[in-house]
Amino acid sequence: MIEIVSANRCIECDICVKVCPADVFDRTDGIPVIARQDDCQTCYLCEIYCPTDALYVAEQADGPTGISEAEVQDRGLFGIYARALGWKRGKPAGSQFDPTHRIRVAQV
Repeated sequence: MIEIVSANRCIECDICVKVCPADVFDRTDGIPVIARQDDCQTCYLCEIYCPTDALYVAEQADGPTGISEAEVQDRGLFGIYARALGWKRGKPAGSQFDPTHRIRVAQV
């Protein structure tokens, strides 16, 4: 479940808004807002596509976990799923074995 959109890391590109299949985010004049957290399908697309690792998606969460941005930062959890796939800050380097890189190149 999506937990955090970091105001410090977000560059307001709205890619997460565009790729979310569940329409979890709302666009604003600033960073996207998690408007419908309960609708999150934990697909990680927002985290994978984020070029600045500004998102944290909690795995196996049935509801909000209450984790703070500071805790996510301290534990190095921003973009952890994307890194596990071989992605680094929105770049496909090292992802030649990950079939999802073809999707990401499209840069929706």
